[in-house]
Amino acid sequence: MFSIRPIALILGLVLSKLALFMWLPTLLALFTGGASFQEFLLATLITHITAALLWLLGRGAKVKLRVKEMFLLTTLVWLSVCVFGALPFVFISHISFTDAFFETMSGVTTTGSTVLTDLAHTPPPILLWRSILQWLGGVGFIVAAVAILPNLNVGGMKLFQTESSDWSDKAAPRAATMAKRIVVLYVTLTFACVLSYYVLSNMSGFEAINHAMTTLSTGGYSTSDKSMNHFSVGAHWVAIVFMFIGGLPFLLMVYSLQQRNFHLFKDAQVRGFFILVLVACAILSLYLSLTERYPWPDAIRISLFNLVSVITTTGFGLEDFGSWGPFPLLLFGLLMACGACSGSTAGGFKIFRFQVGMALFKRQLYLLIHPRAMVGQRYNGRHLDDEIVRSLITFIFGYFATIVLLALLLALISLPPQVAISAAITAVANVGPGIGDIIGPNGNFASLPASAKWLLAIGMLMGRLEIMTVMVLFFPRFWRS
Repeated sequence: MFSIRPIALILGLVLSKLALFMWLPTLLALFTGGASFQEFLLATLITHITAALLWLLGRGAKVKLRVKEMFLLTTLVWLSVCVFGALPFVFISHISFTDAFFETMSGVTTTGSTVLTDLAHTPPPILLWRSILQWLGGVGFIVAAVAILPNLNVGGMKLFQTESSDWSDKAAPRAATMAKRIVVLYVTLTFACVLSYYVLSNMSGFEAINHAMTTLSTGGYSTSDKSMNHFSVGAHWVAIVFMFIGGLPFLLMVYSLQQRNFHLFKDAQVRGFFILVLVACAILSLYLSLTERYPWPDAIRISLFNLVSVITTTGFGLEDFGSWGPFPLLLFGLLMACGACSGSTAGGFKIFRFQVGMALFKRQLYLLIHPRAMVGQRYNGRHLDDEIVRSLITFIFGYFATIVLLALLLALISLPPQVAISAAITAVANVGPGIGDIIGPNGNFASLPASAKWLLAIGMLMGRLEIMTVMVLFFPRFWRS
């Protein structure tokens, strides 16, 4: 039914890479004399041993996956990384596996929700490990969005199918080359962000490294309980720039750099993303200024920071926008599920789906007036065939149905309505903070019951993997030969 050996081989390779990154906080604990060295070493060795066993199981297997196996493998990769990535939290922070899994899932899916408190006294290796998880999750999703999801025909992603998403033997070398170039760009931008934070703000070197990884990955983990409120205005502007870059399509950035042209700025998604941020910032800045909450310069900076953070699903907090009144609260609630560009590190619904939906809406209105007209439908220079439209409509239903079902289940375990709804949205959209005093920008998810954390972890995974990739595994026919 399923080819187990290729799946085991790939899982072993993924876990071996995770174990290599575990050495970074392990060595930090060793050289700083922290008490967490032995625990991190144990977690690293366990991950290495498991990776070796899986590699031995799959050794010699020909890696040529069918679509069903790709669905299963995509979910298993994220789950296995979360299980083994949670080990340091359990060993060092002495929290339950539920909290550790929630924290790791939030990191790997770049959601940014946290159950940890008193970050100022949290061991530096743990802070570094959280940032590494988000950084790996960001680049991992870019590669998945470019190379895997278009093949699975999930949510209209075939619109972005290129040679880099073709897994045939002929195109595989080109796909591997493009993946390497994306990783090189990602690493280069991370170093640029580290340097910018260190030079232009009051961050130390350690803080700059951590925040650079969680900014470009649009993850939102911070080394301070106050998030970005703890840092200078310079840090806010650096974060705005690199959060915005993290919300751009990386494949298109690579092509534009290769061809040395401005094709990136001609893309419909990028233009829509830029216009959305610009218009929302103008409206919110005007509101904050007219209500005399902030002077104009601060109103623009604070509005732009929070809007980019929410739209790119980063989740960094600056001020408490929940106290600004009902209008900003509703605006942020609507933008929470929006998301940035496909092929970026951002989560959410994605700009292109709104644009395609609007184009289909306008076409249907035209056909109501001219029923016999033959109207072709295109997006960004690509023809919208029935398969893409059907996939998009299915995704839209699944996306909002997941949010509604998750909110109802959270309410069933006695969470207040506002908390249940905003927690469901922020989990599926991979935003981070919710709305309200409990899970808002100044709160966290530690006080939620264990059952709520497991439900939200599932919601984060489904949102990150475009809903249908996970949902198909619950369909009985999937498991039949």
